[in-house]
Amino acid sequence: MDPVIIVGAGPVGLALSLALAAQGVPSVVLDEGAGKEESRPARSVVLRADMAAMVERLGCTTLRDEGVRWIGWRGMRRRQEVRRLTLDLGLGGTEEWSEDPAAPASPAAPLHIPQHSLARGLRDAVSRQKLIRLVTESRLDTIEQDRDGVVAHTRGPAGTWWRGSHLVGCDGARSTVRKLLGIRFPGRTAVERHAVAALRTELPWPGEALSHRQPPWRGAADEITARPLPDGVWRIDWLLPPRGDLVTPDALVARIRETLAGWCDGVTPPYELIDTGVHTLHHRLARRWRVDRVLLAGDAAHLLGAVGTQGLDEGLRDVDNLAWKLAHAWHHGGSGSERLLDSYQSERRTAVATRLRAADQSLPVLRGGGGLRTYLPGATRGHDALLTDGHVGRGPLGAPPAYPHSPLAPPYTEGQTPVGTPAGAPVEDVRVTAPDGTTVRLRDRLGLGRLLVLLVAPGTGVWDRRHWRTAGVMPRLEEAVDALPVKAEVLVTEAYPGAPAHAVLLVRPDGHLVAAFSGVRPEELYAAADATRGGSDTDGDPVEEAPEEASEVSVPSDRTADMH
Repeated sequence: MDPVIIVGAGPVGLALSLALAAQGVPSVVLDEGAGKEESRPARSVVLRADMAAMVERLGCTTLRDEGVRWIGWRGMRRRQEVRRLTLDLGLGGTEEWSEDPAAPASPAAPLHIPQHSLARGLRDAVSRQKLIRLVTESRLDTIEQDRDGVVAHTRGPAGTWWRGSHLVGCDGARSTVRKLLGIRFPGRTAVERHAVAALRTELPWPGEALSHRQPPWRGAADEITARPLPDGVWRIDWLLPPRGDLVTPDALVARIRETLAGWCDGVTPPYELIDTGVHTLHHRLARRWRVDRVLLAGDAAHLLGAVGTQGLDEGLRDVDNLAWKLAHAWHHGGSGSERLLDSYQSERRTAVATRLRAADQSLPVLRGGGGLRTYLPGATRGHDALLTDGHVGRGPLGAPPAYPHSPLAPPYTEGQTPVGTPAGAPVEDVRVTAPDGTTVRLRDRLGLGRLLVLLVAPGTGVWDRRHWRTAGVMPRLEEAVDALPVKAEVLVTEAYPGAPAHAVLLVRPDGHLVAAFSGVRPEELYAAADATRGGSDTDGDPVEEAPEEASEVSVPSDRTADMH
């Protein structure tokens, strides 16, 4: 079968190719550039803990060496510290929890890394994959579709026709794919502007990120953000007027010296200026994310980033949502696969629209207008708390998305039971026992295109695996899982937040909860799994896992050969 064509070799396109390869799907990645990443330390990205874990599962090794997780977050206004959070340096897993839903919890520490380091790590992972073909200097100019696939033409030294089963546009804000499809991209221009500098120095808060509103020194920006990187490097952002004067080198150096002196008792510490830039943020949302066999992801589908929201993090969530659905469609086809691909737009576009709406409502509140504060969820907790939430991954500006109204959600049944995670929300990263008897994190079992069936069984941790695998409800559960219409894996955990003993949780390949049941209920479990794959159709064989040794993808470069 033809590979998936991915247009764009930025982090989103590379991550998608790796996520598909993990599920046995070949791809061709068309890179308009020469295949090299320009080193720009001032262009860094923040990944929430779950997306950082996903990127590491894909084989990217640079996160640990060239990224850093903040140990805390500080909020200051004028000369006073108004908020301080200690961040969980784990990956956001739940070790302990309280029965009190109002009990405070430390947010999982985000990961901060230069974008070129992230992209290089993903390229290295791609180079080790036989199922991925990366083609540089290939600029897309034509897309044609038929009922069986997509044909694309590229210009460049290797300009030719390519045939694929599907095509995904991961080609950025000026997406050629989106323009060829005639999809509108409405929104707001220059929502925020920031002067940015990456510099090596010592600040009074090693390892902590800082948001400083209304600094007291003359000529300061209304807001300054400082975020640490490895090796004593900091990225500092100064909020600029939306349509102000150009930032000259002399003006930026003056800002740096004034800011460092303001934070260091009036004395500018030694510093090494590494990189600078001006970052302009836009808010836009594509009208459609799918046209038959062509889809959009990342900046080609949405632009956001004001008040702490993270555009690349959202692009990787597109990958997490789309990869398992596209892999199912590639392996099986059928009407259920069409509904599955439709759900990508339904779920992700709604989630990003909600995030954009919250950010747009926040701006008048946080930047001094104040007219919408009564309409914004969470605004009563204060401006500083709201801004902090956007940066550390909580609240309407930052929390991982849930899909409570997903078209893949199964109907409610009497056998379902409430747990600490609402249906459609990401599950907690609890410790689980895998089929081979090893103890791992639940998150480690995601991304392979199979459903996860999690049994809550207190006491199993002290039993010998040979005993509990054949005791209690386990034989009946494994029999029910073997009969499911899609491939699934049984996992066991000692406890799960809010779940009673012997509860059974059905989890999607991207880690979102489908439903939880009070005990083993084969018919209801089957119906929920069937809904998750898009519903019944003539193609009811189980999903096959990715082969351990996959053959290298081969793509004809001649259009005549492609069409046969």
